[in-house]
Amino acid sequence: MRILPPFFTLDFFFLCASSFLFFASFNMIIPELPSYISSLGGEDFKGLIISLFTLSAGLSRPFSGKLADKIGRIPVMIFGALVCLVVSLMYPVITGVAGFLLLRFVHGFSTGFTPTGISAYVADIVPFNRRGEAMGLQSLFGSLGMAAGPALGGYISIIWGIQPLFYVSSFTAFLSILILIRLKETVEDKVKFHPRLLKLHRYEIIEKRVLKPSFVLFLTVFSFGVILTIIPDYSTHLGIENKGLFFAVFTLSSLGIRIIAGRASDKYGRVPVMKVATLSMALSMLIIGFAESKGVFLLGGVVFGCSVGMNSPTISAWTIDLSLDAFRGRALATMYIALEAGIGIGALVSGFVFANNVENFALVFSLGAATSILAFFFLLTIPKNKEIPVLKP
Repeated sequence: MRILPPFFTLDFFFLCASSFLFFASFNMIIPELPSYISSLGGEDFKGLIISLFTLSAGLSRPFSGKLADKIGRIPVMIFGALVCLVVSLMYPVITGVAGFLLLRFVHGFSTGFTPTGISAYVADIVPFNRRGEAMGLQSLFGSLGMAAGPALGGYISIIWGIQPLFYVSSFTAFLSILILIRLKETVEDKVKFHPRLLKLHRYEIIEKRVLKPSFVLFLTVFSFGVILTIIPDYSTHLGIENKGLFFAVFTLSSLGIRIIAGRASDKYGRVPVMKVATLSMALSMLIIGFAESKGVFLLGGVVFGCSVGMNSPTISAWTIDLSLDAFRGRALATMYIALEAGIGIGALVSGFVFANNVENFALVFSLGAATSILAFFFLLTIPKNKEIPVLKP
C-alpha cells in the first residue's frame, strides 16, 4: 500500500478546490468577451481585453509577493478572489468601451494576487523532493477550472446570454472565498496589514535568483496571449459555435501530463522537461496556425495543452528551488510578472497583427512558435552542472 506524501492533507485539497473555482470564475467569460466588446463598438480593441488584464496583474505582483510574505498567504488569496466577485457584478452595469476596458484592468488584480498566494501556500507545505509533483497536482485543479469555465461559460451564453454569465462568474468567485476562509495560515511571523507595506523598495520588486525560469516563462506564454486573443475569432471562422470548446480541449489535454511532468522534473531536473515543453509549444502553434479544419484545429489544442501541462508545474518548482524561504512570495511574484508580461505582450501583438483579417491567422501563430523556439535555445545555454540540484525520491 502506497504511503501518501505529506502534502496530501485536507488543507491541500481545500486549496485545490478553491483554485478550481477561482480559475473557473474569470476564465468562463473570456471566450465571450471579444464579441461583447464588439457589441459595445470596440471591435478594434480586442487585443486590450487580455493585455489590460495582464498589465494590472503584472503591476500588482510585487505587492502581492511582499504581502504574502508579510501578512500571510490566505489574505492575499482572498483579496484576489474578492476582486473577481465584485468586477464580474460590474460588467453588466457598464455600457461603454472605456468603462469595459477599465473593468478589464481592475479585474487583472485578481490574478495578480490569488495565484501568488496559492503557489506560496503549496510551497510552504510540500517537501523539497516532491515540489514538482505537488505543483502538478495543484495546477491540475486550476486547469480543470480553466477547462470547465470556458465550456460552461459558452453554454450559459448560448442558452441565457452574457448577462447571466457574469453573475455566475461572480458567484463562483464567492464559493472560492468560502473555502479559503477555513484554511490554516502557513506564515508564522505574520504582521497586520498597514498601508506602509504597500511602499516598495527597489530590491522588493524583482527577485534576481529566479530570473532564468522567469525569462523562459515569458517567452513560452507569449503563445498563451495569442491563444486567448485570437482563438474566439478563429473558432467562429471554422464554424465552431461554442467558442469555449478549444479552451476546454487544450486544458483537459494538459491534466494528466501535469503530474507526470512534475514527477519527471523531480527526478531528472527542471531544464530537460522544459526543453520538451518548449518544442511541443512551438509545434502546437504551427498546427493551429495552419489548420483549415476543426479536427486539425482541435488537434493543435491537444498538443498545446500537453506543452502547457509540462510548462506550468515545472517552471513553478524551478522557481521555488531557486528562492529563499523568507522571500518565496517575492520569487513567485517575479515569476508571475514574467507570466503576465508574456501573455500581455502576446495578446497585444497578436491583436495588432491579426487586425480582424482571417488571412493573418498563420502569421500570428507563427510568432508564437518563434518565441517558443527562442526559449528552447536559451535553455540550451544552461549547463547541466549549473541547474539547481534535484533530490531524487
